[in-house]
Amino acid sequence: MTTHAPASVRVRAPGKINVFLEVGDVQDDGYHELATAFQAVSLYEEMTATPADDFSLEVSSRGPVDIDGVPTDDRNLAIRAARLLAQTAGVDRGAHLSIRKAVPVAGGMGGGSADAAAALVACDALWGLGMPMSELSRLAARLGADVPFALMGGTAVGTGRGDELSPALARGRFDWVLIPNDVGMSTPVVYGELDAHRERHAVDIGPAPRVPAVDPDVLHALRQGDAKMLAATLRNDLQAPALHLRPDLARVLERGESSGALAGLVSGSGPTLAFLAADEASAIDLQVTLSAAGLVALHVHGPVPGARVV
Repeated sequence: MTTHAPASVRVRAPGKINVFLEVGDVQDDGYHELATAFQAVSLYEEMTATPADDFSLEVSSRGPVDIDGVPTDDRNLAIRAARLLAQTAGVDRGAHLSIRKAVPVAGGMGGGSADAAAALVACDALWGLGMPMSELSRLAARLGADVPFALMGGTAVGTGRGDELSPALARGRFDWVLIPNDVGMSTPVVYGELDAHRERHAVDIGPAPRVPAVDPDVLHALRQGDAKMLAATLRNDLQAPALHLRPDLARVLERGESSGALAGLVSGSGPTLAFLAADEASAIDLQVTLSAAGLVALHVHGPVPGARVV
């Protein structure tokens, strides 16, 4: 049953950091089985949805986000999310979506997925659908592997393609300093480089498949709210191929780790780099140091909620 629909709806949805990402073998469909631990962080995409006869999208940016090349037609995941929701719910109206991006584009932090999650939440409210979160999550999984987590937020373990989620307990607050990069990276290219690397260094170990799993020490560190413990267990199987494609990132990683970070890693498929700090004060110090070195440095924290009306 629909309820009274508002004149406009504003939603914000967070970017994410994969604090652990283990990649299995490539499957017959070209995708990889994953085991990952996500953390949603306080770098948000903001979306405003207003009533319209059809679907349209405009994009602007907040902070150092290059939006050149971001499509505003049906290639954009947010438009596809709105259309999917309308089709599923039998809605014969459209929506105008306005996105203010703060998550780096093609940066390994799930900005496009956050936009899709925001579109689902915004249009559900705009059209007065009151759709259960379980149904929105089902639609999110049809749109992309990271979209369900952008909807959920917090901290979660992802398996399958990363879209089969289980909430994970995380106590306290984790502070991060992010270094975005002007030149985005293609996720399929990074996965392709991982496959090529594995082929180049293959060892004949028989037919046993590579079955990814999240390290229990990662989950323990999150439960304890222990940044030092988490720093010792950070892992990203996509980091080596990303650094092979972009050697310049390795120098920035070294700079951050020598400037007070507990640890640094490539976020997702890159090129955004995420440095874990001991606490908020340490993160601010690190941000100042890296900014003084001429780098764009953003202080964020997690975990934070997923896509929500604000």
